[in-house]
Amino acid sequence: MSMGATIEAFYYAFGKTDLFIIGDFPDNVTVTATVLNVVSTGTVTVKTTVLLTAEEVDEAVKKTPIYTPPGK
Repeated sequence: MSMGATIEAFYYAFGKTDLFIIGDFPDNVTVTATVLNVVSTGTVTVKTTVLLTAEEVDEAVKKTPIYTPPGK
């Protein structure tokens, strides 16, 4: 695959979704460029789900964002 991406797994399925592809991309911009190129053909629809590594979750836990609920 171009742009530094690799296909890790490729599964056919029964049901609402016919195909699942697990890919490894260098960054979210590369995923977006690839998806835009694929869906521009008009022959498929794509739904992406970003998966996080355990290390990324560990890094997120160390951050403390400030959150204010709406209306407060």
